[in-house]
Amino acid sequence: MPLPLPATLPETDTDTDWVLKYQPPYHVILLNDDDHSYEYVILMLRDLFGHPVERGFEMAKEVDSEGRAIVLTTTREHAELKVDQIHAYGPDPNIERCKGSMSAVAEPAE
Repeated sequence: MPLPLPATLPETDTDTDWVLKYQPPYHVILLNDDDHSYEYVILMLRDLFGHPVERGFEMAKEVDSEGRAIVLTTTREHAELKVDQIHAYGPDPNIERCKGSMSAVAEPAE
């Protein structure tokens, strides 16, 4: 036999109720340079972001033609982590003059 439900709900203390906090979105923006190949960009986007090759190619074209491309929109903390990962990815082995990783920034999404 089911237990009877109370006629009224218990009072709650609004000072101790959970409050959801909104975290504003941030873009991870990949910046163009002439020292990295499309293959490097596509591979990096696959390894770090899980983008399929086709999407990586589209982003590589955008970086090349526009000078920058949004590769992820996420929380600030996660965006900063992804920027650090891009900076640590290393040089392009296909281009001899390449001395390091690509550049990226995290910016608030508008």
